[in-house]
Amino acid sequence: MPLDKDSVQKALGQVRYPGFSRDIVSFGLLRGIEVTAAGKVTVGLAVTTSDPKIPKQLYDEIEAVLKAAGAVDPEIAITVTVPKAAPGAAAEAKLPADAGVGKVKHIVAVASGKGGVGKSTFAVNLACALARALADQGRPGRVGLMDCDIYGPSVPLMIGLNARPQMEGDVLLPLENFGVKVMSMGLLIEPDAPVVWRGPMIMKTISQFATNVRWGELDVLLIDLPPGTGDAQLSIAQAMALSGAVIVTTPQTAAVSVALRGAAMFGKVGVPVLGVAENMSYFEGPDGQRQHLFGQGGGLKVATALDTELLGEVPLDPAVRQGGDHGIPVVVSHPDSNAARVFKSVALTVLRKLATAA
Repeated sequence: MPLDKDSVQKALGQVRYPGFSRDIVSFGLLRGIEVTAAGKVTVGLAVTTSDPKIPKQLYDEIEAVLKAAGAVDPEIAITVTVPKAAPGAAAEAKLPADAGVGKVKHIVAVASGKGGVGKSTFAVNLACALARALADQGRPGRVGLMDCDIYGPSVPLMIGLNARPQMEGDVLLPLENFGVKVMSMGLLIEPDAPVVWRGPMIMKTISQFATNVRWGELDVLLIDLPPGTGDAQLSIAQAMALSGAVIVTTPQTAAVSVALRGAAMFGKVGVPVLGVAENMSYFEGPDGQRQHLFGQGGGLKVATALDTELLGEVPLDPAVRQGGDHGIPVVVSHPDSNAARVFKSVALTVLRKLATAA
Protein backbone atom coordinates (compact mmCIF):
# COMPACT_ATOMS: atom_id res chain seq x y z
CA MET A 1 0.00 0.00 0.00
CA PRO A 2 1.56 3.36 -1.06
CA LEU A 3 2.42 5.88 1.62
CA ASP A 4 0.41 9.06 2.11
CA LYS A 5 0.66 11.94 4.60
CA ASP A 6 -1.56 10.22 7.15
CA SER A 7 0.46 7.00 7.14
CA VAL A 8 3.72 8.97 7.36
CA GLN A 9 2.40 10.96 10.34
CA LYS A 10 1.23 7.75 12.00
CA ALA A 11 4.71 6.28 11.59
CA LEU A 12 6.29 9.43 13.05
CA GLY A 13 4.04 9.06 16.08
CA GLN A 14 6.30 6.17 17.11
CA VAL A 15 9.28 8.50 17.57
CA ARG A 16 9.63 9.75 21.14
CA TYR A 17 11.43 12.99 21.90
CA PRO A 18 14.62 12.04 23.81
CA GLY A 19 14.00 12.08 27.56
CA PHE A 20 10.21 12.30 27.23
CA SER A 21 7.41 9.79 26.87
CA ARG A 22 5.62 12.00 24.35
CA ASP A 23 6.16 11.64 20.61
CA ILE A 24 7.35 14.30 18.17
CA VAL A 25 3.90 14.63 16.58
CA SER A 26 2.06 15.40 19.82
CA PHE A 27 4.88 17.78 20.81
CA GLY A 28 4.08 19.82 17.69
CA LEU A 29 7.58 19.55 16.25
CA LEU A 30 6.55 18.63 12.70
CA ARG A 31 6.85 21.43 10.17
CA GLY A 32 5.67 19.60 7.11
CA ILE A 33 5.20 16.26 5.36
CA GLU A 34 5.39 15.83 1.59
CA VAL A 35 4.72 12.65 -0.35
CA THR A 36 5.14 12.82 -4.13
CA ALA A 37 3.23 10.76 -6.64
CA ALA A 38 6.35 8.64 -7.04
CA GLY A 39 6.34 7.91 -3.30
CA LYS A 40 9.22 10.20 -2.30
CA VAL A 41 8.82 11.20 1.36
CA THR A 42 10.13 14.48 2.79
CA VAL A 43 9.72 15.41 6.45
CA GLY A 44 10.50 18.73 8.14
CA LEU A 45 11.11 19.09 11.87
CA ALA A 46 11.94 22.02 14.15
CA VAL A 47 13.48 21.54 17.59
CA THR A 48 14.86 23.86 20.22
CA THR A 49 17.79 22.35 22.07
CA SER A 50 21.39 23.00 23.05
CA ASP A 51 22.21 19.28 23.02
CA PRO A 52 23.80 18.32 19.67
CA LYS A 53 22.99 14.64 20.26
CA ILE A 54 19.22 15.16 20.11
CA PRO A 55 18.90 16.14 16.40
CA LYS A 56 21.11 13.20 15.40
CA GLN A 57 19.07 10.76 17.50
CA LEU A 58 15.83 12.10 16.09
CA TYR A 59 17.13 11.85 12.53
CA ASP A 60 18.17 8.23 12.97
CA GLU A 61 14.86 7.22 14.59
CA ILE A 62 12.75 9.07 12.02
CA GLU A 63 14.69 7.48 9.18
CA ALA A 64 14.25 4.03 10.72
CA VAL A 65 10.46 4.27 11.18
CA LEU A 66 9.94 5.75 7.71
CA LYS A 67 11.95 2.99 6.05
CA ALA A 68 10.04 0.42 8.08
CA ALA A 69 6.82 1.99 6.77
CA GLY A 70 8.03 1.60 3.19
CA ALA A 71 9.72 4.90 2.40
CA VAL A 72 12.80 4.68 0.17
CA ASP A 73 15.61 7.13 0.98
CA PRO A 74 13.38 9.61 2.85
CA GLU A 75 14.58 13.19 3.10
CA ILE A 76 14.60 14.55 6.66
CA ALA A 77 15.25 18.21 7.42
CA ILE A 78 15.69 19.18 11.08
CA THR A 79 15.93 22.86 11.95
CA VAL A 80 17.66 23.41 15.28
CA THR A 81 17.28 26.54 17.40
CA VAL A 82 19.60 26.94 20.39
CA PRO A 83 17.69 28.51 23.31
CA LYS A 84 19.03 31.80 24.61
CA ALA A 85 19.21 32.44 28.32
CA ALA A 86 16.48 34.88 29.28
CA PRO A 87 17.37 37.84 31.54
CA GLY A 88 15.38 36.28 34.37
CA ALA A 89 16.73 32.75 33.90
CA ALA A 90 19.11 32.98 36.84
CA ALA A 91 16.34 34.21 39.10
CA GLU A 92 14.04 31.39 37.95
CA ALA A 93 16.69 28.82 38.77
CA LYS A 94 16.64 30.05 42.37
CA LEU A 95 12.90 29.62 42.85
CA PRO A 96 12.03 27.69 46.03
CA ALA A 97 11.31 23.98 45.80
CA ASP A 98 7.59 24.42 46.48
CA ALA A 99 7.14 26.88 43.59
CA GLY A 100 5.59 25.60 40.40
CA VAL A 101 3.84 22.30 39.80
CA GLY A 102 6.75 20.00 40.61
CA LYS A 103 5.09 18.71 43.78
CA VAL A 104 1.62 18.36 42.28
CA LYS A 105 0.63 14.72 42.02
CA HIS A 106 -2.04 15.03 39.33
CA ILE A 107 -2.84 17.87 36.91
CA VAL A 108 -6.28 17.63 35.30
CA ALA A 109 -7.62 19.89 32.56
CA VAL A 110 -11.27 20.92 32.55
CA ALA A 111 -12.17 21.68 28.94
CA SER A 112 -15.21 22.23 26.77
CA GLY A 113 -14.12 23.41 23.34
CA LYS A 114 -17.22 25.63 23.37
CA GLY A 115 -18.00 28.65 25.50
CA GLY A 116 -21.25 29.03 27.39
CA VAL A 117 -21.53 25.49 28.76
CA GLY A 118 -20.71 26.44 32.35
CA LYS A 119 -17.17 25.04 32.30
CA SER A 120 -15.77 27.46 34.90
CA THR A 121 -18.78 26.91 37.18
CA PHE A 122 -18.21 23.19 36.84
CA ALA A 123 -14.45 23.55 37.52
CA VAL A 124 -15.03 25.61 40.69
CA ASN A 125 -17.58 23.16 42.09
CA LEU A 126 -15.47 20.15 41.14
CA ALA A 127 -12.47 21.73 42.90
CA CYS A 128 -14.51 22.31 46.06
CA ALA A 129 -15.92 18.78 45.91
CA LEU A 130 -12.41 17.35 45.51
CA ALA A 131 -11.19 19.44 48.45
CA ARG A 132 -13.98 18.12 50.68
CA ALA A 133 -13.42 14.53 49.59
CA LEU A 134 -9.69 14.75 50.31
CA ALA A 135 -10.31 16.53 53.63
CA ASP A 136 -12.57 13.63 54.61
CA GLN A 137 -9.58 11.37 53.89
CA GLY A 138 -7.38 13.47 56.21
CA ARG A 139 -5.71 15.42 53.38
CA PRO A 140 -6.96 19.03 53.63
CA GLY A 141 -5.55 21.80 51.46
CA ARG A 142 -4.47 19.43 48.69
CA VAL A 143 -6.44 20.90 45.76
CA GLY A 144 -5.56 23.78 43.45
CA LEU A 145 -7.40 25.57 40.64
CA MET A 146 -5.45 27.37 37.92
CA ASP A 147 -7.73 29.68 35.92
CA CYS A 148 -6.22 29.83 32.44
CA ASP A 149 -9.21 31.56 30.88
CA ILE A 150 -7.18 34.75 30.55
CA TYR A 151 -9.76 36.79 28.63
CA GLY A 152 -12.72 35.87 30.85
CA PRO A 153 -11.36 35.01 34.31
CA SER A 154 -14.54 34.31 36.29
CA VAL A 155 -13.14 31.83 38.84
CA PRO A 156 -12.34 34.44 41.57
CA LEU A 157 -15.94 35.70 41.57
CA MET A 158 -17.36 32.19 41.69
CA ILE A 159 -15.16 31.04 44.55
CA GLY A 160 -15.44 34.23 46.60
CA LEU A 161 -11.95 35.73 46.21
CA ASN A 162 -11.23 39.40 45.50
CA ALA A 163 -7.87 40.13 47.17
CA ARG A 164 -4.50 40.52 45.47
CA PRO A 165 -2.03 37.63 45.73
CA GLN A 166 1.08 38.39 47.80
CA MET A 167 4.63 37.99 46.53
CA GLU A 168 7.58 36.33 48.23
CA GLY A 169 10.58 37.21 46.12
CA ASP A 170 9.68 36.13 42.60
CA VAL A 171 6.95 33.75 43.74
CA LEU A 172 3.20 34.44 43.80
CA LEU A 173 1.25 33.01 46.73
CA PRO A 174 -2.11 31.59 45.62
CA LEU A 175 -5.21 32.66 47.47
CA GLU A 176 -7.30 29.99 49.15
CA ASN A 177 -10.99 29.53 49.86
CA PHE A 178 -13.08 26.46 50.70
CA GLY A 179 -9.88 24.41 50.82
CA VAL A 180 -8.88 25.26 47.24
CA LYS A 181 -5.72 27.18 46.26
CA VAL A 182 -6.49 29.54 43.37
CA MET A 183 -4.51 31.57 40.85
CA SER A 184 -6.25 33.59 38.16
CA MET A 185 -5.67 36.62 35.98
CA GLY A 186 -8.82 37.95 37.64
CA LEU A 187 -6.83 38.29 40.87
CA LEU A 188 -4.12 40.37 39.20
CA ILE A 189 -6.10 43.00 37.28
CA GLU A 190 -8.78 45.53 38.13
CA PRO A 191 -12.33 44.08 38.01
CA ASP A 192 -13.38 46.09 34.94
CA ALA A 193 -10.03 46.04 33.12
CA PRO A 194 -10.11 44.24 29.75
CA VAL A 195 -7.29 41.85 28.85
CA VAL A 196 -6.25 42.96 25.35
CA TRP A 197 -3.29 40.68 24.76
CA ARG A 198 -1.79 38.70 21.93
CA GLY A 199 -0.85 35.03 22.16
CA PRO A 200 2.77 35.35 23.39
CA MET A 201 1.73 37.47 26.38
CA ILE A 202 -0.99 34.98 27.29
CA MET A 203 1.43 32.06 27.10
CA LYS A 204 3.96 33.91 29.26
CA THR A 205 1.31 34.46 31.94
CA ILE A 206 0.19 30.84 31.87
CA SER A 207 3.83 29.75 32.07
CA GLN A 208 4.28 31.92 35.16
CA PHE A 209 1.16 30.39 36.74
CA ALA A 210 2.85 27.01 36.30
CA THR A 211 6.35 28.00 37.49
CA ASN A 212 6.15 31.10 39.69
CA VAL A 213 3.18 30.22 41.90
CA ARG A 214 3.72 28.44 45.22
CA TRP A 215 1.32 25.54 44.64
CA GLY A 216 3.20 23.33 47.09
CA GLU A 217 2.20 19.70 47.57
CA LEU A 218 -1.17 19.03 45.97
CA ASP A 219 -3.03 15.86 45.16
CA VAL A 220 -4.93 17.50 42.31
CA LEU A 221 -4.46 20.74 40.37
CA LEU A 222 -7.39 21.54 38.07
CA ILE A 223 -6.72 23.73 35.05
CA ASP A 224 -9.73 25.66 33.81
CA LEU A 225 -8.90 25.88 30.10
CA PRO A 226 -10.27 28.65 27.89
CA PRO A 227 -12.80 27.49 25.30
CA GLY A 228 -11.48 26.47 21.90
CA THR A 229 -8.48 24.48 20.66
CA GLY A 230 -6.01 27.23 19.81
CA ASP A 231 -2.39 27.88 20.73
CA ALA A 232 -3.07 28.42 24.43
CA GLN A 233 -4.96 25.16 24.89
CA LEU A 234 -2.49 23.14 22.81
CA SER A 235 0.55 24.64 24.55
CA ILE A 236 -0.89 23.91 28.00
CA ALA A 237 -1.65 20.33 26.99
CA GLN A 238 1.89 19.89 25.64
CA ALA A 239 3.84 21.77 28.31
CA MET A 240 2.22 20.38 31.46
CA ALA A 241 2.28 16.74 32.44
CA LEU A 242 -1.49 16.31 32.41
CA SER A 243 -2.84 13.20 34.11
CA GLY A 244 -6.08 13.56 32.19
CA ALA A 245 -8.90 15.81 31.07
CA VAL A 246 -12.56 16.19 31.96
CA ILE A 247 -14.77 17.30 29.06
CA VAL A 248 -17.77 19.50 29.90
CA THR A 249 -20.72 19.72 27.53
CA THR A 250 -24.42 20.47 27.54
CA PRO A 251 -27.06 18.20 25.99
CA GLN A 252 -27.68 20.08 22.73
CA THR A 253 -26.17 18.96 19.43
CA ALA A 254 -24.13 22.15 18.91
CA ALA A 255 -22.29 21.67 22.20
CA VAL A 256 -21.77 17.96 21.56
CA SER A 257 -20.07 18.43 18.20
CA VAL A 258 -17.74 21.11 19.55
CA ALA A 259 -16.94 19.04 22.65
CA LEU A 260 -15.87 16.17 20.42
CA ARG A 261 -13.52 18.44 18.47
CA GLY A 262 -12.11 19.82 21.70
CA ALA A 263 -11.54 16.33 23.08
CA ALA A 264 -9.76 15.30 19.88
CA MET A 265 -6.95 17.70 20.80
CA PHE A 266 -6.17 15.66 23.92
CA GLY A 267 -5.99 12.52 21.83
CA LYS A 268 -3.41 14.14 19.56
CA VAL A 269 -1.15 15.01 22.50
CA GLY A 270 -1.57 11.71 24.34
CA VAL A 271 -3.67 12.98 27.27
CA PRO A 272 -6.37 10.53 28.44
CA VAL A 273 -9.94 11.75 28.79
CA LEU A 274 -11.10 10.79 32.30
CA GLY A 275 -14.72 11.27 31.42
CA VAL A 276 -17.48 13.59 30.24
CA ALA A 277 -19.74 15.73 32.41
CA GLU A 278 -23.08 16.98 31.10
CA ASN A 279 -23.97 20.38 32.53
CA MET A 280 -27.46 21.93 32.59
CA SER A 281 -28.88 18.48 31.87
CA TYR A 282 -32.43 19.08 33.05
CA PHE A 283 -34.63 21.29 35.20
CA GLU A 284 -36.53 19.60 37.99
CA GLY A 285 -39.78 21.27 38.98
CA PRO A 286 -41.38 21.31 42.44
CA ASP A 287 -43.41 18.25 41.46
CA GLY A 288 -40.24 16.28 40.74
CA GLN A 289 -40.84 16.22 36.98
CA ARG A 290 -37.73 16.71 34.88
CA GLN A 291 -37.77 19.01 31.87
CA HIS A 292 -34.91 18.59 29.40
CA LEU A 293 -34.76 22.20 28.22
CA PHE A 294 -31.62 21.76 26.11
CA GLY A 295 -32.30 18.31 24.76
CA GLN A 296 -31.24 14.97 26.19
CA GLY A 297 -28.37 12.53 25.96
CA GLY A 298 -25.65 14.80 24.61
CA GLY A 299 -23.15 13.94 27.33
CA LEU A 300 -23.67 10.23 26.78
CA LYS A 301 -23.11 10.70 23.04
CA VAL A 302 -19.79 12.41 23.68
CA ALA A 303 -18.70 9.82 26.24
CA THR A 304 -19.64 6.96 23.91
CA ALA A 305 -17.82 8.52 20.96
CA LEU A 306 -14.71 8.99 23.11
CA ASP A 307 -14.98 5.51 24.63
CA THR A 308 -15.00 6.97 28.12
CA GLU A 309 -17.36 7.38 31.07
CA LEU A 310 -20.26 9.75 31.56
CA LEU A 311 -19.22 11.17 34.93
CA GLY A 312 -22.51 12.80 35.79
CA GLU A 313 -25.44 14.97 34.72
CA VAL A 314 -25.58 18.29 36.56
CA PRO A 315 -29.14 19.67 36.76
CA LEU A 316 -30.07 23.22 35.82
CA ASP A 317 -30.46 24.48 39.38
CA PRO A 318 -30.88 28.18 40.32
CA ALA A 319 -28.72 27.47 43.38
CA VAL A 320 -25.75 26.77 41.09
CA ARG A 321 -26.09 30.19 39.46
CA GLN A 322 -26.65 31.91 42.81
CA GLY A 323 -23.60 30.21 44.25
CA GLY A 324 -21.47 31.50 41.40
CA ASP A 325 -22.81 35.02 41.70
CA HIS A 326 -22.34 35.14 45.50
CA GLY A 327 -18.96 33.40 45.61
CA ILE A 328 -20.21 30.36 47.53
CA PRO A 329 -20.28 27.32 45.22
CA VAL A 330 -23.35 25.11 45.45
CA VAL A 331 -21.22 22.27 46.82
CA VAL A 332 -20.66 24.49 49.87
CA SER A 333 -23.91 26.49 50.03
CA HIS A 334 -26.33 23.61 49.32
CA PRO A 335 -24.35 20.41 49.97
CA ASP A 336 -27.47 18.24 50.00
CA SER A 337 -28.87 19.49 46.69
CA ASN A 338 -29.02 17.24 43.63
CA ALA A 339 -26.40 19.37 41.87
CA ALA A 340 -23.98 19.16 44.81
CA ARG A 341 -24.43 15.39 44.99
CA VAL A 342 -23.51 15.10 41.30
CA PHE A 343 -20.37 17.18 41.80
CA LYS A 344 -19.37 15.04 44.78
CA SER A 345 -19.91 11.86 42.77
CA VAL A 346 -17.83 13.21 39.89
CA ALA A 347 -15.06 14.19 42.32
CA LEU A 348 -14.92 10.70 43.82
CA THR A 349 -14.85 9.11 40.37
CA VAL A 350 -12.02 11.39 39.24
CA LEU A 351 -10.01 10.57 42.37
CA ARG A 352 -10.58 6.87 41.81
CA LYS A 353 -9.47 7.07 38.18
CA LEU A 354 -6.36 9.07 39.06
CA ALA A 355 -5.42 6.58 41.79
CA THR A 356 -5.90 3.68 39.37
CA ALA A 357 -3.77 5.31 36.69
CA ALA A 358 -0.97 6.27 39.10
